[in-house]
Amino acid sequence: MAIFNLEISDNDVDRVFNAICENYGWTEESGQSKGEFTHKVVREFLADNVRAYEIAKAKAEAAASLDTSVGLSDPS
Repeated sequence: MAIFNLEISDNDVDRVFNAICENYGWTEESGQSKGEFTHKVVREFLADNVRAYEIAKAKAEAAASLDTSVGLSDPS
């Protein structure tokens, strides 16, 4: 499995964790540290974006291969 690393400056770690936790609803009652919660949010963000991309791509490919023409005529 590949490893994807992010380095955050020591001066910014608390800022990043606090921002993610505030924006995504972390509470002390969650049983997770701010770091654990932030890691979970980032993993979910990546998974959600891959899922959305692949679904949109599959829909576009499926639509491109459809014959959506309809034979219509005026009854005269």
